[in-house]
Amino acid sequence: MGRVSENRDSRPRRRRPLRAAVGLLVLLAVIGYFAVQRASNGGGGAPFCVASVNAGNYDGTSESYEMSPEQAANAATIAAVGVAKGLPDRAVTIALATAMQESALRNLDHGDRDSLGLFQQRPSMGWGTPEQITDPVYSAGIFYDHLVDVPGYSRLPLTVAAQKVQRSGFPQAYAKHEPDATVLTAAFGGDGTLDCGGPVPTGPGDPEKVRNEMIRIFGKDGLHTVAPQTGQAGQAGRNSGGGKGGPDVEVTVVEKKDGGEAATRASRAMAHWAVANSKELGISRVSYSQHAWIAGQARGQWQHKGGTGAKDGDGDPRNANPGEVRIFMAR
Repeated sequence: MGRVSENRDSRPRRRRPLRAAVGLLVLLAVIGYFAVQRASNGGGGAPFCVASVNAGNYDGTSESYEMSPEQAANAATIAAVGVAKGLPDRAVTIALATAMQESALRNLDHGDRDSLGLFQQRPSMGWGTPEQITDPVYSAGIFYDHLVDVPGYSRLPLTVAAQKVQRSGFPQAYAKHEPDATVLTAAFGGDGTLDCGGPVPTGPGDPEKVRNEMIRIFGKDGLHTVAPQTGQAGQAGRNSGGGKGGPDVEVTVVEKKDGGEAATRASRAMAHWAVANSKELGISRVSYSQHAWIAGQARGQWQHKGGTGAKDGDGDPRNANPGEVRIFMAR
């Protein structure tokens, strides 16, 4: 019996390295699966959004920040409200960094004590009703209203400016989000971009809902004119992707004359807001400034489209004319 026990103890044990190797292969397979899902079908795999901006490096590399569609939609709304108020990029960056820390860009229905929403604002502290605070447009707007009351906020360190509004127990926590918030600011209203991949919307979009939400954010008498009614773009029977066939239905926003750089900045914010909200609102295409974002194509990236819109005659009739943002609904 002693010899049998001795022989068993002396055998080399290689099961643990083998198990580790198998575990690593399984992990790599899972990572590969999700990578294929993301890239498959021209961007029709798992939904995702990436904000990016050229970092100014000689090798052309860029800085980026990846989000879920929910986070991208909330970030886009925060940025759009700041742009609509005519506030500088610094204000938008402060607001985005604050929401990234307070809620991870999610519209929470809970929090510390009675804190709610993107900024974890408290009804008991006079921020508004629970219904108002959990409305991203309202919560972003009232955050900016308090921020601009801080003397010299744009020159203050981000942590100081945010803390004067939020009065958080951990004010230094805002600082870690400043680089990513800067990328988001550039993506929504500056020289960056927002790409959103995922499947084509399966249900029809509601153009009146899109139109009303844009008016609620950007105002009816601001730097743009939102078309009072939806129209059919191009030739009857064309389809912009998503849903069943039929004529395109769109919401068109046109910059007012002499709007200048402010109007251009707002147009960029509108276009990227539409992309970020495409999943929820059933948006299949956004055309702006010789480029188009089309749901389910090009891995969710903006594509260059030559020519202008329907009036041009030579280009794609769904392209945008100068000063236009055209948002097409899935049908």
